[in-house]
Amino acid sequence: MPTRSSGAMTINISPMTRRLILVLVVLILIGVGGFAFQMRRLSSTINSDSVQAVFLTNGQVYFGKLENPWARYVRLTDVYYLQMKDGLQSQDLSTVNSGDMALIKLGKELHSPTDKIEINRDQILFIEDLTNDSKVVKAIKDFKGK
Repeated sequence: MPTRSSGAMTINISPMTRRLILVLVVLILIGVGGFAFQMRRLSSTINSDSVQAVFLTNGQVYFGKLENPWARYVRLTDVYYLQMKDGLQSQDLSTVNSGDMALIKLGKELHSPTDKIEINRDQILFIEDLTNDSKVVKAIKDFKGK
């Protein structure tokens, strides 16, 4: 119960309540620290000098430069994707030759989207950095060289 002494209000807190508050504060600090550590670890695993492949839950794969991998919506810029040359994407890709596929630059479609995608992190299965000798990276370099 609050009491007044010399104009100031004081609240008497039992030792058990103090311990509970201390435990809650420590748990919150551990949680915030763990979250910050995970975000730093995640951002350090992405090589900003390379092209990333982002594999989505719907089977689509996008290639580009990944930004803010820790955010709710991950941004991919300078975006490309693979498309079957015959227009069908439902084939089993394990049986398709790379000659049957085309690398498409985002923005060349009929609806002319901008060259960035905001992807809900929940829709991402995994992300890979591509090496410079990747066929996709070589095709991107060839496209930019035109």
